[in-house]
Amino acid sequence: MAKKRVNHMEYLDGMEKIPSDIMEKVLMTVDQYDYSCYTAKDVETALAKDQLSLHDYGALLSPAALPYLEEMARRGKSKTQKHFGNSISLFTPLYIANYCANECTYCGFKATNKIHRAALSLSEAEKELKAIHETGLEEILILTGESRHLSDVDYIGEVVKLATNYFTTVGIEIYPLNIDEYAYLHQCGADFVSVYQETYNPETYEQVHLWGSKRIFPYRFHAQERALLGGMRGVSFGALLGLDDFRKDAFAAGLHAHLIQQKYPHAEIGFSVPRLRPYINNKENNSKDVHERQLLQVMLAYRLFMPYAGITISTRERAGFRDHVVGLVATKMSAGVNVGVGGHEEEQKGDKQFEISDERTVADIHQMLINKGLQPVYSDYIRL
Repeated sequence: MAKKRVNHMEYLDGMEKIPSDIMEKVLMTVDQYDYSCYTAKDVETALAKDQLSLHDYGALLSPAALPYLEEMARRGKSKTQKHFGNSISLFTPLYIANYCANECTYCGFKATNKIHRAALSLSEAEKELKAIHETGLEEILILTGESRHLSDVDYIGEVVKLATNYFTTVGIEIYPLNIDEYAYLHQCGADFVSVYQETYNPETYEQVHLWGSKRIFPYRFHAQERALLGGMRGVSFGALLGLDDFRKDAFAAGLHAHLIQQKYPHAEIGFSVPRLRPYINNKENNSKDVHERQLLQVMLAYRLFMPYAGITISTRERAGFRDHVVGLVATKMSAGVNVGVGGHEEEQKGDKQFEISDERTVADIHQMLINKGLQPVYSDYIRL
């Protein structure tokens, strides 16, 4: 029997609504954003400024800015060094479960994809955490598929508690939660929350999220704000580039982060720039219109618009590109990555979410950074 399609803009029972007008502001502004109207003069005007307006940010994301990538890179590197020095933060993700109750057309974890599903027991999770800690890393990102039933908040909280025994910084990248649930995970030891809107175009969002709680656009949109209200130290933003018009999605992600930073000035803000990747049973899943030049443009626009924001470059990208952007614009990178369930201490227990491009170890990444004159940072935070 086909599942009933619920209205993607209406909350489901149990989803918390908060009084916020940020989503309306973002959607209205993005709807008016026409990147084809920008000229070389607009780009040059933006590059002459130390602090960018929203109009300037739009110019740097436009096709008119592509011939100015070298100038953007020079200015971006200057901003990066000013605010972050030569340090590059290192972390790795740990997938503790890949069960999912959503049907998202672009994701290897989607409910109907025939893959090997699994969740780590707490003892298995601790073995994985210990093995990762022994590589020298001090920051971990805990991930699950989006199944509240098979990887519930209590389970995630127990893994977070274990993680605090080995890591000074613990981030989570899971399904969106209510404020009290974020507060609980923060009490367990979580510091950061990463939630990616995938696409900020509500029509495309509806088309690619066929069923499941992830189909509800506004609940996902307000996740970062609920996380901050729950006491989290930092939040990360991003769109899955290539899922829709990447320039509009990047513009929306930057504006979303900017408005959150204005409303919550104490919050640490981060960006990630994932592109579509192939996954098991779908080798053709690629972001065909977002090439490395376009990806670099997005990253540089983020840096120049929000100089204090951290920018992560993941193993979705090839090693050469990652090596090029660290220190230039990226301030954080993953190392020793496995995107299946487990696989750090014992054999991988569940299948991967997508294919990665850079399989280098923590030691390999460390040496690359040293060779580039950069400082690998394993921890920038002391847990009290």
